[in-house]
Amino acid sequence: MTASAKKIDKTVRELASEILLKVDRNKAYADILLDQTLRAKPFDDRDRALLTELVYGTLRWRGAIDARLSPQMRRPLSKADPFIRNLLRLTLYQIIFLDKIPAYAAVNEAVDLAKLRGVKAAGFVNGVLRNFLRGADQAAEAEPNDQSVEALAKELSHPEWLVRRWLGDFGAAEATSLMRANNNRAPLVLRANLLKCTREELLERFLTAGIDAKSAHWSPQGISVVSGAVVTDLPGFAEGLFQVQGEASQLVTYLLAPQPGERILDACAAPGGKSTHIAEMMGDAGEVIALDPFARGVDRIKENAARLQLNSVRALRGDASRKLDSSLGKPFERILVDAPCSGLGTLRSHPEIKWQRDESDIKRLRRLQSQILANVAAHLKTGGVLVYSTCTLTTEENAGVVEGFLHDHGGFELEDVAGYLPEGARHLKRDKYFQAFPHRDNTDGFFAARMRKVP
Repeated sequence: MTASAKKIDKTVRELASEILLKVDRNKAYADILLDQTLRAKPFDDRDRALLTELVYGTLRWRGAIDARLSPQMRRPLSKADPFIRNLLRLTLYQIIFLDKIPAYAAVNEAVDLAKLRGVKAAGFVNGVLRNFLRGADQAAEAEPNDQSVEALAKELSHPEWLVRRWLGDFGAAEATSLMRANNNRAPLVLRANLLKCTREELLERFLTAGIDAKSAHWSPQGISVVSGAVVTDLPGFAEGLFQVQGEASQLVTYLLAPQPGERILDACAAPGGKSTHIAEMMGDAGEVIALDPFARGVDRIKENAARLQLNSVRALRGDASRKLDSSLGKPFERILVDAPCSGLGTLRSHPEIKWQRDESDIKRLRRLQSQILANVAAHLKTGGVLVYSTCTLTTEENAGVVEGFLHDHGGFELEDVAGYLPEGARHLKRDKYFQAFPHRDNTDGFFAARMRKVP
């Protein structure tokens, strides 16, 4: 490695440590911080890939790393300086999981970065990491058949409360499979804008540009990009030929089944993936009211709609968790509630979520979700369709919310999703609901229900 390359690598590791610190201390989202960092500095492909790997890898395996790190420390890891704590995690990730980075190099670079916090911090980091390396061969590992909550939490890098919950919900074999899948990288999935091109035409453009991509399994518009790529550099991005959107998320719009000329409300819309999909399926003929409580969320919806050259999307600032006023106009033919949720179905792309959530969040979010459904119900026409969706796997936030809503609102009935899913995706029906899982379907964990307002 040349001196200049080594300097660049150190900068990448320092940036990774800073991102991990913000995620840990401020409960920030890693993808947003990564995007901001990558936009702010010129990175070649190698350094871009390294920074992304260090951040996401450390977050995915934080539980397993902490279990190996804690015995090397005299006081709880939670009491350590936050920057040093995350620097140690980052370094152990490199030592344990990345075979191309020599252990001595990772330790030396960590010590250099710790000097930013002073000589004492550098000595502490050096001592902890050297002790780990000396005892690495004798490190405590889970017993081969140990299926206890504690052992699975350490081995599969999930918090104990979530391991306990999923063991109860799915059983040991499936819960283990789910947690293993969560530690894999999420595929990059795009939705072809069928108003501007076919999926086959877009795939041909990617192939011509040397980009490895293939049709997604379940969504008729989905494309999975296999090779590492910067989304904004892909052919057709600026022209609005596609939108980044997970495959399970794409299927939700099929349940809504929008028709040309209708007025449709997307009650929790940012960043606009589903709003723009609704507009495309309507042939951009009609009106999609896309609500978000934050100005930045509204801006993102507008940006995506403009790039996709869709004129039927109206992004407005509004909070569906509060009573909606008459300014929305006459009742809607269809309403989508893609509700704020615990996000436990998206741990492949948002691994920090498993360290930021607990059981109290699920109870709090269920109340919020129920309130949103109750608020929007009054704005739906008789005979209209209401679709409720989440990207989580908890029964309380999914079927529990729907069953509670139907119990309290006698004017709605549950419809079977099977007749609305694309033919190749109809196996994703569970009871009358749509449900997809990372370990079964290679998608985000998603849930959706379709309801109709009856006279």
